[in-house]
Amino acid sequence: MSYSGDRAAPPDPPETARSDRLRLIFIRHGTSTWNDERRIQGRLDPPLSERGREQVKRLAERFRDITIDALYSSDLQRALATAEAIGAVLGRAPEPWPELREVGLGEWEGKTREEIIASYPEEWRRWTEQPSWDVVPSGEGTDVFEARVAAAIDRILERHRSGRVVIVTHGGVIQVALLRVVGRSSNGLFPFTIENASLTVLQGPPDRLVVGRVNDTCHLS
Repeated sequence: MSYSGDRAAPPDPPETARSDRLRLIFIRHGTSTWNDERRIQGRLDPPLSERGREQVKRLAERFRDITIDALYSSDLQRALATAEAIGAVLGRAPEPWPELREVGLGEWEGKTREEIIASYPEEWRRWTEQPSWDVVPSGEGTDVFEARVAAAIDRILERHRSGRVVIVTHGGVIQVALLRVVGRSSNGLFPFTIENASLTVLQGPPDRLVVGRVNDTCHLS
């Protein structure tokens, strides 16, 4: 462990040494074909792109020669393919959970920003003035999305009081997990940068988790 002044820097996740405390390692899936096209994905299911597959190979190598206690994944293929690559290195199959899917964005899914502006000018105006998942036509909505993510995290915390747990999911889910720790609602505003194939860590006792790191992409450098 390295130190800067009186503050201890967190160890690189995942480290080889075992720990009795809980560490939740959230991973955003590799780049999908729609990430490359800048299309809204939500609950739709585009595959990893060629770039995403290369990212996932590098990400999986980071997990070589370590031990984890569980591997969970969204059941959407861009996340599940990412989790399967990690699982192949670990010798463990991921457990897919629909609860870990991205926020449902209704009629905006599959569209680019320009297409949304052209087809939904009023909703887009409201979004730009006050972002909210509740603005999206036929979308999941803020309260339902946050409750779903919270329930999934609580279920994981019931299963795991210590150890190292890997959760492969989506940017919106990771944002909600972070905002839950800091006591804020997402409500359409995601203040953290969560890049494809990045690591974000929550750690500590299950009832007092803190943010260990956000958007760690050193394996992609």
